[in-house]
Amino acid sequence: MLSRALYRTAIGIASPKRVPHQVTSFLFQSQCHLRYASTVVKVPQMAESITEGTLKQFSKQVGDYVEADEEIATIETDKIDVAVNASEAGTITELLVEEEATVTVGQEIARLDTGGEKPAAKEEKEPEQKSEPEPKKEEKKEEKKDDTPPPAPKQEQPKEESKPAPSPPKQEKKPAPPPPPPSKKSEPSKDDGEKKFTLWSRDERRVKMNRMRLRIAERLKQAQNTTASLSTFQEVDMSSLIEFRSKYKDEYVKKTGIKIGFMGAFARACTLAMKDIPAVNAAIEGPNGGDTIVYHDYVDISVAVATEKGLTTPVVRNVESLNMLEVEKVISDLGRKARDNKLTIEDMAGGTFTISNGGVFGSLMSTPIINPPQAAVLGLHAIFNRCVPIDGKVEIRPMMNITLTYDHRLIDGREAATFLVKVKEYIQDPRRMLLG
Repeated sequence: MLSRALYRTAIGIASPKRVPHQVTSFLFQSQCHLRYASTVVKVPQMAESITEGTLKQFSKQVGDYVEADEEIATIETDKIDVAVNASEAGTITELLVEEEATVTVGQEIARLDTGGEKPAAKEEKEPEQKSEPEPKKEEKKEEKKDDTPPPAPKQEQPKEESKPAPSPPKQEKKPAPPPPPPSKKSEPSKDDGEKKFTLWSRDERRVKMNRMRLRIAERLKQAQNTTASLSTFQEVDMSSLIEFRSKYKDEYVKKTGIKIGFMGAFARACTLAMKDIPAVNAAIEGPNGGDTIVYHDYVDISVAVATEKGLTTPVVRNVESLNMLEVEKVISDLGRKARDNKLTIEDMAGGTFTISNGGVFGSLMSTPIINPPQAAVLGLHAIFNRCVPIDGKVEIRPMMNITLTYDHRLIDGREAATFLVKVKEYIQDPRRMLLG
């Protein structure tokens, strides 16, 4: 027969309502000491040619909860900005690197605790609670205000005869001081103007160049030191292309959503001209400045796009296989990605020829710099109305200056001039491109 103590213990364990105090305290302590699993966020693999970058900023701070694949930091490289995403959901517990520090691929930059639940937002409840007491106070104030007016009329009746006018003049004298505020408002406006436009200022500011700007400077200087650059020029009558564009642009925007521009026509014209002058689409490779000519059977055109951080050159691939509208669509998509800082390494890798359109900024003439290892770059400029002799008459035509800067080590003057003349002929009569 079981003893009374054993019987009570058995009943206490079996009954869900009666749990021994020692068991509950043990469970509570074990829950308090429970810790979530920890993981680290590392610098991702960016590209084969990029091994390090500058950690520009953290978009999340210690204590913030992040979802899986949510961006927590941005790394600035020589070519693009790389986003660092959390591998798992969790709460950031420590930032292992400071902003503006140089980081390498695979380096740990943050630690977070995985598991747990996303904290509920309490912002919505607080304003509701705060908004409730406010009307109550207003009601009380209104009640007090309602109590004050009744005694006032009793006092006004006897005092109306003795002091009718003195009270209003006192109120008029009090509002008199407002004139100084306008003078105060005028003073800061002058200060703001002095900060923006200070005469005879000798102030200086020094700002460190970002990685992209440093890389651009290095590449441009390398091009000047390596290539034997020379430029040739032509004038192009844009009348036919402008007429073609204005006639069909609305129809094709409705049909395809693509706007007909000038870049697609020039890209197509350059591709057709390269069939006769393949050296323009070639490159020089090898040690000591190069000893081998590489001829490409495809045309990948780099399009120069100006961004806030510097000049980028995303690539339109296999232009020889695209029509004008398809080229325009790709250029539009790449330009949007460049402005939104969403270009990838793959978007800018390669390129056999470059087109730079300085005309969007009103440039009349320029000599663009070659983008090594390419052998040439075409520069487009602004369109201006000029007087042009046509069939013995002087007419006003929309004219554009175009420039071809080429590497004289690979391309001779005859080839460069012939190429540019062919591009001019295709643009002045777009129908010729259908026969190419």
